[in-house]
Amino acid sequence: MTPLSVIITVVAYFLVMFLVSWISSKGADNNSFFTGARKSKWWVVAFAMIGSAMSGVTFVSVPGMVGVSGFGYMQMVLGFIVGYIVIAYVLVPLFYRMNVISIYQYLERRFGISSYKTGAWFFFISKMLGASVRLFLVILTLQLLVFDPLHLPFILNVVISVGIVLLYTFRGGVKSVIMIDTLKTLCMIVAVVLSIVFIAKNLGLDLGGILATVTGSGDMSRLFYFDDVNHPQYFFKQFLGGLFTVIAMTGLDQDMMQRTLSCKDYRDSQKNMVTSILMQTVVIALFLSLGVLLYTFAQANGIPQRGDELFPAVATSGLLPAVVGVLFILGLVSSAYGAGCSALTSLTTSFTVDILGTEGKSEEKITKTRKIVHICMAVVMVAVIYIFNLLNNTSAIDAVYKLASYTYGPILGMFAFGIACKKKVHDKWVPVVAVIAPVLCLILQTHSEQWFGGYKFSYELLLLNALFTVIGLCCLIKKDDGKAEGKKQE
Repeated sequence: MTPLSVIITVVAYFLVMFLVSWISSKGADNNSFFTGARKSKWWVVAFAMIGSAMSGVTFVSVPGMVGVSGFGYMQMVLGFIVGYIVIAYVLVPLFYRMNVISIYQYLERRFGISSYKTGAWFFFISKMLGASVRLFLVILTLQLLVFDPLHLPFILNVVISVGIVLLYTFRGGVKSVIMIDTLKTLCMIVAVVLSIVFIAKNLGLDLGGILATVTGSGDMSRLFYFDDVNHPQYFFKQFLGGLFTVIAMTGLDQDMMQRTLSCKDYRDSQKNMVTSILMQTVVIALFLSLGVLLYTFAQANGIPQRGDELFPAVATSGLLPAVVGVLFILGLVSSAYGAGCSALTSLTTSFTVDILGTEGKSEEKITKTRKIVHICMAVVMVAVIYIFNLLNNTSAIDAVYKLASYTYGPILGMFAFGIACKKKVHDKWVPVVAVIAPVLCLILQTHSEQWFGGYKFSYELLLLNALFTVIGLCCLIKKDDGKAEGKKQE
């Protein structure tokens, strides 16, 4: 693709995105910025959450992973389904009953201010790093296709990209996020479906041929892995990893839950959650099917790339109609910038409500604070992305993803303990427990093969992280509180 065609595609998407943001931000105030005024239609949120659960990394990586793990990712998706049901029927009613703006307000009411701030800071760190990495990866693509050919510096690319994200969410907040996610979902589905159609047409496949190719591709069509417990694709690792990952990174993530909490009541929110995960399952299956066709096409045409490089290489190879390259850019840009918009909004919400606090402040003062925080979050994101580029190290990016996943463990543990046990704890020591738990997990992961006969931890490490947090909180239970409860029972 030429730089001009990429620019036209990106600008066209941004213009539509701006129109959507402008319409959704009419009459916006703090209430609509933080919670959408609890007026979002559940079926709109359900469709929007398909896109919100997927980033630019997902758009590129899921088709590419077929070459290594086949359809094994669907084992994790089965865990996602159970996890969404848990969120819908355990967490959602709790958050609505407490009428929270930020879900971490629960921790203050259950444990105290130290726990509350701990949850908020852990979310801030993980979301800022994760969102910056996702946006960084699409900025790299734009740098390669547009900015380098025009001899424009990387920092200009970053400032423009983050500036666009800031512009689209500055007034509308979660209302704009939901509408942008709806647009993002539509773009991603259209991009995947039409890419399948054009590649299949090039390979001479009709619908029956597509199904035969996908189901008859040997290891690439393998779904279940039960034979080797040490294999990273082992079923129960994937299933449990999917279950607890989605509880932690959706149900206990302000970025994801702010959409769900914008529905008018918990029953609408439950319908949204169940409907969304069923639709997400179909979309993920389409991504994996696309992966099989991409590998088949690449092999037939001598394209050597694998993994994350496969989809970009095929889409821009010139062997397919130019529209496939346009669809790839459209899907990548929509998924990446949509994720950036939602992350910036949730970071602003959490930092304003959880860390700075809004209690006792006037509407005007909250608005002023929110706008300043929103701009500051964008500046921090620019700095983090620029640092990633200076490091210029893929292992550094992998480390960031691992770090982000570690930070959700203590949040999961605190919520699990708070819901399952009614005991009070020594709140001031909770931050210490939240730091020790990930450190213990790091030690276990580093030495697991040596200590456990070659066993490698996978996504289940999140569960261990939460378990260590729960054990730590058990050690912090107030004895006086326990005696008082005993006396009441007598």
